[in-house]
Amino acid sequence: MIRTLVVEDDFRVSGIHAAYVGRVPGFEVVGRSGTVTEALEAVGSLEPDLMLLDVYLPDGSGLDVLRQLTGDAGGARPDAIMTTAARDVASVRAAMQLGAVGYLVKPFGSAALAERLTSYRELRHRVDALDPQAETDQADVDALFSAARPSALPAVPAKGHSAPTLALVREAVRSAQRDLSAAEVAEATGVSRATAQRYLSYLVREGLARLELRYGATGRPEHRYRATA
Repeated sequence: MIRTLVVEDDFRVSGIHAAYVGRVPGFEVVGRSGTVTEALEAVGSLEPDLMLLDVYLPDGSGLDVLRQLTGDAGGARPDAIMTTAARDVASVRAAMQLGAVGYLVKPFGSAALAERLTSYRELRHRVDALDPQAETDQADVDALFSAARPSALPAVPAKGHSAPTLALVREAVRSAQRDLSAAEVAEATGVSRATAQRYLSYLVREGLARLELRYGATGRPEHRYRATA
């Protein structure tokens, strides 16, 4: 599990973000902090792998958290995805320079955060699979950098589809690590089987999922879906 610390001064928003994280397979929220001081203490005591880090905090900036952790050579240095209303170029640039692995501008929904977390999880899996003593080639490097970026969702047709539902269905297929039926996707996402089938068909048309046929005893093939990216 990827241990995640939510750093957000608004207690209600912090709870929402924590709930979002809890829905993504492979992640667990180990703590919530509302200030720079609390965040630094939590990093030391909880040793999270990842922070969801707001910029605007009562006693400073989330960027200050990154600066202090980066300057502490002997301390823990979790990765950070900025989750903030700060849209100014200076904040974005500072976050990049300080090594943030993502930047989400508020307000955002669960689907947007799930995309960032899924990309981050894929990056960690790729890094863990590599031999730390071996040298990488350009293909390995390109794969790592592409894994750090969330892949774009396809353009959603104006009629009959919604972006949040599309993201939810796609994440269910991507995180399964196996082929799924429309009924299994419906159960995982809370939508009807017919809705799941419609969105799965759309993902197949967009090249983001592939259809596999499984033949059973009756001779009628069962439609199964597997992510392609």
